[in-house]
This record gives sequence, C-alpha cells and structure tokens, in this order.
Amino acid sequence: MFAIPSQAQTRKLRISILTCAPGPELYSTFGHTAIRIIDSTQGSDIVYNYGVIGEVLNYDDPVFYIRFMRGKLKYMLDAYSYSDFLNEYQMEQRSVWEQELNLTEIEKQTILDRLTQNLIGANKFYKYDFWLDNCSTRPRDILLKTFPNIKITKPIIAKGTTPRMLIHNYLDKAGQSWSKLGIDLLLGSLMDKPIDDYGAMFLPDYFKLGLDNANIGNQKLVKSTSTVLNLPSPIEPSNNYAPLIFTIILAMAFVVVYYFFRKNIAVNNILDSLFLFLTGLLGVLLFVMWTCTDHTVCKENYNLLWAMPFNIIVAFSLIKNRKWHKAYFVVCFLLNIVLIGGWFWLPQQFNIALLPIILLITYRDAYRIISLQKRK
Repeated sequence: MFAIPSQAQTRKLRISILTCAPGPELYSTFGHTAIRIIDSTQGSDIVYNYGVIGEVLNYDDPVFYIRFMRGKLKYMLDAYSYSDFLNEYQMEQRSVWEQELNLTEIEKQTILDRLTQNLIGANKFYKYDFWLDNCSTRPRDILLKTFPNIKITKPIIAKGTTPRMLIHNYLDKAGQSWSKLGIDLLLGSLMDKPIDDYGAMFLPDYFKLGLDNANIGNQKLVKSTSTVLNLPSPIEPSNNYAPLIFTIILAMAFVVVYYFFRKNIAVNNILDSLFLFLTGLLGVLLFVMWTCTDHTVCKENYNLLWAMPFNIIVAFSLIKNRKWHKAYFVVCFLLNIVLIGGWFWLPQQFNIALLPIILLITYRDAYRIISLQKRK
C-alpha cells in the first residue's frame, strides 16, 4: 500500500479510467474498471482498484462463491503500482484501454482526495453487490455524483434494455451457457426492469462507453483514449445450447420411462417423488436467496412458480393418498399453464433450457390430477 499523499502539496495530476476486457472465468466475464492517477510532482503512477477481495479468500476458493451467494462478500479499495496492475492483466491475456479525463486541477485533486479518504481504515471496505455496488459503479459514482455537470450527450443503450439483456450478451460471448442458466435461475424480475444509461454503467464496457459520450460543462469529458494492452482474447467459444439440449434429452428420458412403467404405481411414485424433491429443493434455495440474503437481484423471482418449496413436503407424502394432494397438483398445474402461456409476457425472462423441464412438470401434474380423480 502506498503512503497517503500530503494534501498541502501542489500536484500536477493526470487521471484516467482503465477498462479491462472480460476473462474466461465467471468472476471476470464482465470485465473490470480501475482508476489510474499519475502524479508528476511525486513521481508516482498508482492504480486505485475497487475490485480487490477484502477477505482472506481467492477466486478459486469454494467459500468465495458461498459468501458471494449470501451477499456477504466484502470487497475493498486498494492502491498499487500501475506496472503491477498491467502485469496482472498481461498474465491473464486481457486487453486494457485507457481514457484520460479532461478535468481541471481542482477537479483532479477532488477525486484524489476522495480516493485517499476511501483508503483509510474501514472506509476501504464495502459490501459487494453485482448490480448496485461493484468495481464499475464506484468509479462511476465518484465522477457523476462529485461533478453533476457531467452529462451523457448520446444514449449508450437502446430504450427498453434490461440488466439481464446486458448480462446475457457477455455470457453468450464467453460461452458460459451453464452459468447463464444458473444466473437466470437465481436472478429475479428486478433484472428485467428497463434501465437508463446511468444504470447500464454497472458494467465496465458501458461505463467506458458512457464516458466516451459524456461532456463536462461544454467540453468532452474524455481527453484521449488509448489501447494499453492489445491481446487476443483468452475466451474460447462453446456450445451455448448445451443446457437446452441436456434438458430436452432429460425430459424425453423421463417421458419414456414413465411410458414403459405407466402401470407400475411404485415406479411412478418413486420418479415423481424424486422430481418433486429436486424442484422443491431448488425452490427452497430460490426462496432463501430472495428472503435471507442481501442480494437485491435475487428478489421477486418468478421461477418459484414452477420450483415450489412445498414440493419437498409432497415428495415425502406422495406414497400415501392425501386429501389435499389433488388440490395441490391442480394449483401447480394452473401455475405452470400460466407460466408457459405467458412465457414472453411475464415480468421476468426465463431461460429457454427450463421449458422442457416445466413441460414435464405440467405433464406429471396433469397425470396426478387424473389418477387421483379415478381413485375416488
């Protein structure tokens, strides 16, 4: 860590925004943002990075993803040499672009003062939020909230764009089809509400684009843009339809087994109990992510229409005919019909790979309703 500069000294500062290309790992899929400050008076060249894990963890540690899912992961601001920063991205084979900001010396000093203050003690830590508080939103807010005369002069996203749309673009390019399925399961309908240009800048590339289209007063905010590292992307394309193919095969396999054992009540009960238990377990996870974590993006999740937590109870009671079973399956059937019929109109976008599973669930709900009706 560098020593905090004395506020009494007169400086000649150069401030720029560094934007780093996405990497092949999930944590790096959406790129990165940092602030570079060159102080020619001090002879220093420092990068201020809000993307440093504030705990004794690394990205390969399973605890990292557990803490991330709970919304309890702490990140922090750190400052280190520009050369060390570049070496890291050189090793990861990720390109880096630099935008020098067109600010007055007083404005530059204001930014430096804010960063310096944020390096002191507990100020350096913050609770990471993928959408609302991350390595891109922190520099964005330092600029746009400190200097209200910064205005974006041209739209950087189309009207009606949602956070999920932007996230999907990155996941598709990175070939992260399974991660996309998992993210679509966990992220609720808040991610499907249209956002403005300011909201889109939670992603580094859109923050960079916003700066390119911004004025401060009557002049361009970005004085110059340069490519610092121009490297071939380490991302290798893969089959984005793998989850859909898998769920189609899985659903068809279940249908075939159900057909061959259609007269065997015991086998039908076992398969349905297994299916109910797994979907119920998923429902419990989604409900916990909604109600018991600090993730705003996991709230109001419509996947609970088909992955109902109560399925776990039904799974263990299915062997006996309960009076309430028919009513339960009727409700589930109707909810799934609404979900399938409103696939393109409900306030949440669903992953297409879920459709074969939901169709299978609907088929089994109908089967259970008819079976229970016949046993009366």
